Amino acid sequence: MRLSLKILVCATLLLAVSAARSASYETEWVEFPALREFNGSPVQLDALMFRPPGAGPFPALVLLHGCGGMYTSQGYVTASYRDWLERLGEQGYVALLVDSFNPRGYRSICEIQKRPILVSRERVDDAYAALQWLAGQPYVKADRIGLIGWSNGGSGTLYSLLPANRREPGFRSAVAFYPGCTTLARATTPYRPYAPLLILSGEADDWTPAAPCMRLADGARAAGSTVTIVTYPGVYHSFDRINSPVRYRPDVRNPNKPEGRGATVGGDSAAREDATRRTLEFFAQQLKN
Repeated sequence: MRLSLKILVCATLLLAVSAARSASYETEWVEFPALREFNGSPVQLDALMFRPPGAGPFPALVLLHGCGGMYTSQGYVTASYRDWLERLGEQGYVALLVDSFNPRGYRSICEIQKRPILVSRERVDDAYAALQWLAGQPYVKADRIGLIGWSNGGSGTLYSLLPANRREPGFRSAVAFYPGCTTLARATTPYRPYAPLLILSGEADDWTPAAPCMRLADGARAAGSTVTIVTYPGVYHSFDRINSPVRYRPDVRNPNKPEGRGATVGGDSAAREDATRRTLEFFAQQLKN
């Protein structure tokens, strides 16, 4: 079931109020087709776009949300994703946050043990569907499009940079916030992303641990890829979330726990500030030069 029109209108109105405080970006909801059917039916993806005013062309970023989706329980785009969209729009990027879940009938998949939407399939497809849509817009620099993902979307970001998954024009660079790295780190073939990659992880993360990401980055660098990883001591999953105190979520799927469920999540202001600075500096170097 698609996100209801009522919720969508509410979210749009909230964003309009936010946008009214700044003339440095414009907002728009857009739609484009997914690259494959889901459960035998075509999918039309929704995405929220912030972009600088003017004709451009501008560098652009595709944003992939985490397993909880991009909305609050009241149907608004979360404060954290809205903050990222605003920051990127103010920095001169076209920023496109893609909803992978509601168009496929889900609000969240965090609690589902056998997830129907896969990081190695639908999330990758959605990243490239968004890339192809952006590349076709006259106000976007088609050769200056990056990718950023959080948690489940961060894992989708890692898979999107596999050479076997690349579609042209390809991503110029990518940032993955606290992705799950275990499966890729265990692969017999070293992980070799085709574009520069920055990984940001909390060392106390018990949902998507930092250690496999460190091994992944080490192997990728040894194989000749450009991968940087930054880890934050004592910091948990979702450390860049706004107004999110540290808490334990017993209901979520977690293959890194013996019981298969439960994870600690919560924001850390110092880590969020540093990660935001590093992300903006990384994309400025990769997409604006």
